Amino acid sequence: MAFGSPLTAGLRLSAYIAFTLMIMPAQGLALALRSPLARTIPLWYHRRCCRILGFRVERRGRQSRHKPTLFVANHSSYLDITVLGSLIQGSFVAKAEVAGWFFFGWLAKLQRTVFVERQARRSAAQRDAMSRRLDDGDSLILFPEGTSDDGNRVLPFKSALLSVAERRPQGEPLIVQPVSVAYTRLDGLPLGRSLRPLFAWYGDMELAPHLWQLAGLGRLTVVVHFHQPVSLEDFASRKQLSNHCRDKVAQGVALALSGRSLASLRKAKAA
Repeated sequence: MAFGSPLTAGLRLSAYIAFTLMIMPAQGLALALRSPLARTIPLWYHRRCCRILGFRVERRGRQSRHKPTLFVANHSSYLDITVLGSLIQGSFVAKAEVAGWFFFGWLAKLQRTVFVERQARRSAAQRDAMSRRLDDGDSLILFPEGTSDDGNRVLPFKSALLSVAERRPQGEPLIVQPVSVAYTRLDGLPLGRSLRPLFAWYGDMELAPHLWQLAGLGRLTVVVHFHQPVSLEDFASRKQLSNHCRDKVAQGVALALSGRSLASLRKAKAA
């Protein structure tokens, strides 16, 4: 069954591509000159892309302002990049294959993405690549599931991807903040389990048809919940840190999909 308006899709994608092509040279120059703008342009860019694509991003919780912070989030769609990029001044950690993607690979490089090979035997190299950026004071955004999900659940986190949490940038424990991303409403109406894959991109879905259909839909509400920051020193092991972050992220997703918040849950427990 087809969803969405071809006219809306055409207008939105045309505006998105035109805007992106206009910004790419500016970001490339900022990178070449090592200007501070190379860190701030992506934030500004993603916020305007959210408007172009019809996203309403609802922020919950208090975002860490500590530099650097490792933000760990669930991952259900390429839309997560635009949504989180509109809120967080930082660089993403992505699988190495993304660097070779047409167009989106260029965008990832311009945002100073850290590309890693997500294999257990390469965990030391992954940690070192991320550590160099953290030592420079750059915040990173990591998807510890290691793949994308269907938007209705959160997969287990791979603790090996959190090995960088053992680092101590500037001699202090690395701040780790769990972040939940949930696609909750379309034109103000709750998204059901069967419709959420219209926005989630996983498995063997083809990108172009998925993007075209998605761009033709109405106004999407995305709930992003920043949970209490922690560090590895709060736990007995990296595995416990990984499980804690996954539990917080999963709880935030479940509450957002149900139309509730952590505040309402606390009130219900206290009643």
